[in-house]
Amino acid sequence: MSLIKDKINSENLPKHVAIIMDGNGRWAKSRGEERTFGHKNAINAVRNAINACNEINIPYLTLYTFSSENWSRPTEEVNTLMNLLVETLLLEAEEIFSKGLRMHVIGNMEKLPVLVREQLQRVVDLTKENTKGNLVLAISYGSQNEILNAVRNISSDVKEGKIEVENIDEKLFENYLYTKDFPPVDLLIRTSGEIRISNFLLWQIAYAELQFLDVLWPDFTKDIFFQSIVDYQNKERRYGLTGEQVQGQ
Repeated sequence: MSLIKDKINSENLPKHVAIIMDGNGRWAKSRGEERTFGHKNAINAVRNAINACNEINIPYLTLYTFSSENWSRPTEEVNTLMNLLVETLLLEAEEIFSKGLRMHVIGNMEKLPVLVREQLQRVVDLTKENTKGNLVLAISYGSQNEILNAVRNISSDVKEGKIEVENIDEKLFENYLYTKDFPPVDLLIRTSGEIRISNFLLWQIAYAELQFLDVLWPDFTKDIFFQSIVDYQNKERRYGLTGEQVQGQ
């Protein structure tokens, strides 16, 4: 039984948590191993994050699984990550399904190997009727590209007369993003001690609480996640208002 979990206020949970899973390579190097060793040992941390969300009923968890910039990494590392993704999906699909979670994928799927796309689609199809929670994998994802694609598609629809320029607002713009069916991010967590966003959900984190944890991703535990939720709940979210205005509401 987690004592930290007991401190969580179930009435004040974030609806959407996003995690930048960073530090696998450094974790491996600290043990005298290759970077790929860190990726292979990160699966338990992924399970911990998913299970922690499931236990306290957070409806959306987005994991930064593979960025659009990661394609520039050494070929051996990219191939290991792709193979590991397939293996993980094969092993974890039934577990994800049995927890009642629905899996979604966001990113440029066209760049992924065919086998990876097939396995992703298999789990998406398997879980599409689930309603307990939503697991979102950001794969081959880059937020700047997502925003540019939205601008291009909006421009095309304006040109075709489908929408009027004066009707373009935040809500309409969001309907052109990968995340159009998801709520905005309430809490963004990054592991490894690095303090940057790395082209992840730039639009969606506009008013998110940001936490940069000094822990490498393979060492991430459920208690670390629960502590992040407690810390989130101790913050006053103002959305541009004053503290007095928020308290008055």
